[in-house]
Amino acid sequence: MIRHILAIDDSAAMRQILAATLTGAGYQVTLAADGDEGLENALAMPFDLVLTDQHMPGRTGLDLIAALRGNPTYRTTPILVLTTESGEPFKAAARDAGATGWIEKPLDPDTLTELVAALG
Repeated sequence: MIRHILAIDDSAAMRQILAATLTGAGYQVTLAADGDEGLENALAMPFDLVLTDQHMPGRTGLDLIAALRGNPTYRTTPILVLTTESGEPFKAAARDAGATGWIEKPLDPDTLTELVAALG
């Protein structure tokens, strides 16, 4: 069951939207501003779901996913990429990195909560 979600995005506005949407749906949310901070948070405590932006300074979302999948704690944890990319090459790269799926931006809060509920 999904209770605690790690949400990573370099946009403060997107972090606010994710926090408001997910806490409003009853989830506990931890926010991170980039891939390095996200990885640090993920290694400090286990999360039931990870949402990560793709394009961030430093570590990209796919780099983060690959790092998490190398850790036994996150081998089966659902990880979703938040992205503006919709092309097949990106989707293939996301699958190869270990992403469970992706959500295209702009983000629809209802779609997000439905997807999280379906995963949990």
